[in-house]
Amino acid sequence: MTRVIPASEMPINADGSAFHLHLKPEQLADRVILVGDPARVGTVASYFEEVECDVSSREFHSITGRYKGKRVTVVSHGIGGDNIDIVLTELDALANIALDSRTVKPGFRQLTLVRIGTSGGLQPFVPIGTYVAAEWSIGFDGVIYFYDKNEAVRDKAFETALLQQLEWKIKELQPYVVPANPSLTEQIAQDDIIRGVTIATNGFYGAQGRELRLALADPALNKKIEAFTYQSRQITNFEMESSALAGLAALMGHRALTVCCIIAGRVAKEMNTQYKDSLTGLIEKVLERI
Repeated sequence: MTRVIPASEMPINADGSAFHLHLKPEQLADRVILVGDPARVGTVASYFEEVECDVSSREFHSITGRYKGKRVTVVSHGIGGDNIDIVLTELDALANIALDSRTVKPGFRQLTLVRIGTSGGLQPFVPIGTYVAAEWSIGFDGVIYFYDKNEAVRDKAFETALLQQLEWKIKELQPYVVPANPSLTEQIAQDDIIRGVTIATNGFYGAQGRELRLALADPALNKKIEAFTYQSRQITNFEMESSALAGLAALMGHRALTVCCIIAGRVAKEMNTQYKDSLTGLIEKVLERI
């Protein structure tokens, strides 16, 4: 018997659009660029030759248009893995659920999703201004644990090495590791974007080892992160969304990758707050390659 998804589990607006994004199925392209800042959507879309739709709702701003003949949707997701859960679930619903009947479509539509973000570098070889692709994402957020069969997309051996080398002390939270889509990594990173290991945290301050007034549960954690190695890989950077994106996309069957511009040198304790111009080159690379 075909399952009908209840309204309480998949709210749909009166105009037939997804509840948070306010997008309709026909407004979504197969190629999707994700950005955190709603203002950055306009920056990406400024490269489009034509614009089909421009929709805003809360922190979610979406524009669909064409770049050199390719149909592309750019969507802002705000900050954090919880927002990725909302955005990716609704994008998948637009692609693979018939909203009128609330039933899963018989044929699967795969999306290609590239997140363009900012990040803090953790190694000398990723200084401020470097572009890093999250070939592997380490989740300090827990998002995918709420979904069945998450073990199928996780690298358990990598997780074991992580727990051992970091002497993991935060028992209430279990890190997980998910690889990005290999073919998409090849397509986007090519030979001029560093392929790294990215930690995605569920916060900007304590979760990334920043200490203001509150003491940290493990003050030595960042030092251990910087020293970590697994199969010749080192952890390159911190951000807040790559693991939820990689994990949920893999579970759903979509292709996903996060690429970041390094705007903070965590070891050197440097920060570039005027980073928006440094993102231009990364935006252009992604638009050309997606």
